[in-house]
Amino acid sequence: MDAEAIAKYINVYGFPIVAAGGMGYIVYFVWIWVTTIVKPILQEAMDALIELIDQIRVLDNDMIRLSQKLTTILLMRGKK
Repeated sequence: MDAEAIAKYINVYGFPIVAAGGMGYIVYFVWIWVTTIVKPILQEAMDALIELIDQIRVLDNDMIRLSQKLTTILLMRGKK
């Protein structure tokens, strides 16, 4: 679209209407970009984060069990 066409639209409809249409297009473009490109990437990152949190919980439980076993062994050696 050239400058003359934009000037014609501003002359016919007024600047606020043309500016609102332009902003509407920008909002539409950003919405499409976010929903098609950014959202799937964020979903993959969220899935990876959930898997990592689950692995950390498992490791934390393992560390707690090992610590309890070590404490028990040290107490039993001290009693002998």
